[in-house]
Amino acid sequence: MLRFCRDGTAVALILLNALVLIAAADEEVIFTDHFLVQLHEGTNEDAHQLAREHGFGSARKLPFGEGLFHFYPWEIPKTRRKRSLQQHRRLAKDHRVKNVFPQEGFGRQKRGYREISNMDVNMSDPLFTKQWYLINTGQADGTPGLDLNVAEAWNMGFTGKGVTIAIMDDGIDYLHPDLASNYNAEASFDFSSNDPYPYPRYTDDWFNSHGTRCAGEVSAVSNNNICGVGVAYNSKVAGIRMLDQPFMTDIIEASSISHMPQVIDIYSASWGPTDDGKTVDGPRELTLQAMADGVNKGRGGKGSIYVWASGDGGSYDDCNCDGYASSMWTISINSAINDGRTALYDESCSSTLASTFSNGRKRNPEAGVATTDLYGNCTLRHSGTSAAAPEAAGVFALALEANPNLMWRDLQHLTVLTSKRNKLHDEVHQWRRNGVGLEFNHLFGYGVLDAGGMVKLAREWKTVPERFHCVAGSVQETHKIQSGNKLVLSITTDACQGKDNFVRYLEHVQAVITINASRRGDLNVNMTSPMGTKSILLSRRPRDDDAKVGFDKWPFMTTHTWGEDPRGTWLLERSSSLSREVWYMASCRHLSVYFSSDLSASSISFLRVSIFSLYCWISSS
Repeated sequence: MLRFCRDGTAVALILLNALVLIAAADEEVIFTDHFLVQLHEGTNEDAHQLAREHGFGSARKLPFGEGLFHFYPWEIPKTRRKRSLQQHRRLAKDHRVKNVFPQEGFGRQKRGYREISNMDVNMSDPLFTKQWYLINTGQADGTPGLDLNVAEAWNMGFTGKGVTIAIMDDGIDYLHPDLASNYNAEASFDFSSNDPYPYPRYTDDWFNSHGTRCAGEVSAVSNNNICGVGVAYNSKVAGIRMLDQPFMTDIIEASSISHMPQVIDIYSASWGPTDDGKTVDGPRELTLQAMADGVNKGRGGKGSIYVWASGDGGSYDDCNCDGYASSMWTISINSAINDGRTALYDESCSSTLASTFSNGRKRNPEAGVATTDLYGNCTLRHSGTSAAAPEAAGVFALALEANPNLMWRDLQHLTVLTSKRNKLHDEVHQWRRNGVGLEFNHLFGYGVLDAGGMVKLAREWKTVPERFHCVAGSVQETHKIQSGNKLVLSITTDACQGKDNFVRYLEHVQAVITINASRRGDLNVNMTSPMGTKSILLSRRPRDDDAKVGFDKWPFMTTHTWGEDPRGTWLLERSSSLSREVWYMASCRHLSVYFSSDLSASSISFLRVSIFSLYCWISSS
């Protein structure tokens, strides 16, 4: 296991097996010709020469760790049935090489590539009046006023100027006349072809239009008589092409997420593990480290902003089984349609922070998301949570223009405090209030983003204090649960009251669970806070018939207890939703509670409930 430890520094980069989120063990392994190589010493040119000597196309230095390089092949990557043992051995024997790690491939899926049938703001762009998600006047039978409230932010003079958003996707058409003047070439790169030109690969069905559509939602130029208008139409957009290859690797993901973090402010991702209702997957080790580096060092130490689409698996899936959307380092965004209802593909989970807009029910083509398309074209047919994430990135760009000093946690606080229920309607999950009165929904999070409200609060916002951590106790138990029975674990904590790291308020709560099941998809997991807020950490997934892997140290996250006092008794309840004979074995040994705290009574902190025997975490303390 590769480790990067810098003991005593501000960022403890220790990634042990307990935190490495891996795909299910029964998935087919994809072997590649990509290697992570660590050199004893040497420059970029030395690494390039070494790569050429061993038959690789070249080498690229990674922006994290010491002496780490990505050795990649000459041609377009291909999958292999067997490991390249000979190449591995030759590299390992080279005296210049310290460590060699062959890269395995895995799948990643675009979210939303599917065909879908009051303020004075004047724009000359032909699709502007069809961009109901910007200003909803009832277009396509929508609900007037149900929009992002961008007009209020624009009228205050905030349009995203000085902010760069990277679209991590299948490339963007940077020659498009509605994007070209806002394109940031310096911050762009093609990690699929290893060159600085992230132009989409041509296909007859225009499958690689995904990134271009997302880019237009964020940064399409205003008043140029072309297509529509971006949410942050004076922002800069960068293209990071990283999806369009037969497989994904940890190096490609990590390199994309960590690309130019002092230039790029916001990274928008409209992809993730397969939304098939049976996959449990998330970032690997290098990507976890890149994300940790991003939130601790990006934007001059204020932290990179990662915006993630929550997923398109619908009622058969749960986005807490997606380690990207459920990470505390990302802002997970769901979607509503233009009349406030849920889209058919929306996944619900307790880690979703807020929502924006897309389409997924109506046949009216004008109910889709209007944006740019390939080869200078425009479209009304963008959809999925793929469309929701870049809208959120645009709103966050407006907030960063209003207050460039916002930290990554500040933006999450602003999201919680300014998002609104508006006229959103969930037919399955009721709207509830947590212990401090914040209204939330299991699918929509804290509601739809309000650009005007966020910009107003951002201008006055004072940065939240630094975080610290408090270890609150442990329980050593192993349980077997039969179908129809419930297992309730409890732990009581004083949150280190009376000590310097006394925790007063919460941000994220994470339960890291190891559990085996005869049918994983029948498992339900709920958690109740001392203030009585119940979070659904995992709901039934009827398509998940896994009986081998279960959940191995998997972190389930909730944002529903934001602002609450953590002191008291926490309850973790596990049960089966079916009456037939199903068994669950909780193969854990420790129940530990970890807090990070702030010394200020006005701050909000972070809690982890961990159920396993070995645990290490990354913090900013």
